[in-house]
Amino acid sequence: MDLIELQRKLMAAARANPPGEAVPLAFEKRVMARLRERLAPDPYSFWSRALWQAAAPCTAIMLLLGAWSCFNQVSPQPSNDLSQDFDNIVLAAAEPEQNYDVSW
Repeated sequence: MDLIELQRKLMAAARANPPGEAVPLAFEKRVMARLRERLAPDPYSFWSRALWQAAAPCTAIMLLLGAWSCFNQVSPQPSNDLSQDFDNIVLAAAEPEQNYDVSW
């Protein structure tokens, strides 16, 4: 449909039906004030929307990594002498290395 023809028909319909007196005082101003309120962006709405959209992928990644870590467990070789392992771990920092140069 032609836009000029549509505009002409709408203007004719508006002229045929004038606004009634039942419209409250300053109705247009209240409507316009509400529209201006809605246009002000809320900075927290962007963050909340992004975080809610990221919640599902993060949960899926967490579940996949949790399942992978449960099914991919490597059992260490059991040691026969626990006291020797403990001594090696505790005293590892105290033992000097062979290639360690003390002079600065």
